Amino acid sequence: MNKRTAMTTLLLGSGLALAACGGQADEEAGPADRAETVEAEPAPPPAPEPEARPDLAEVALDDLAPDAAAGKTVFTKCMACHAMEEGRNRVGPHLHDVVGREAGSVADFNYSDANRNSDITWSREVLFDYLVAPQEYLPGTRMAFQGIKDPQDRADLIAYLEANGEV
Repeated sequence: MNKRTAMTTLLLGSGLALAACGGQADEEAGPADRAETVEAEPAPPPAPEPEARPDLAEVALDDLAPDAAAGKTVFTKCMACHAMEEGRNRVGPHLHDVVGREAGSVADFNYSDANRNSDITWSREVLFDYLVAPQEYLPGTRMAFQGIKDPQDRADLIAYLEANGEV
């Protein structure tokens, strides 16, 4: 094999020399010297479209089946700032009997002006809407909480609050 043929064979990674380069096919090449053709795997089929999920804002409290026991788990998101025990305020006021209570009415708690002057009664429906994004619902509130987006979690939490933590 001449030098050009050897170089072509080396560059092409094949035991065959190209006739256009002046060489001849090397018929003696073994299987290890021949380039193997690897077929590409077919592309996976496209992923199915996700099921349409209703806009969470369109779910009403009355459409859900609240579970106070599940709400106890959701309440763990609130525990850093709120207690269920009556009279035990933390960074936020206690939440004992919060459902039906006037906003800003817990004695000895320093509310924001927005909360104290809101004229809000914490009904189930108001809490359901408020807990999505407290600072958007009540601009000026000191409640620095991202909110609970899942409607079922909010409904469960409200059921837990209505039960005053007794589940």
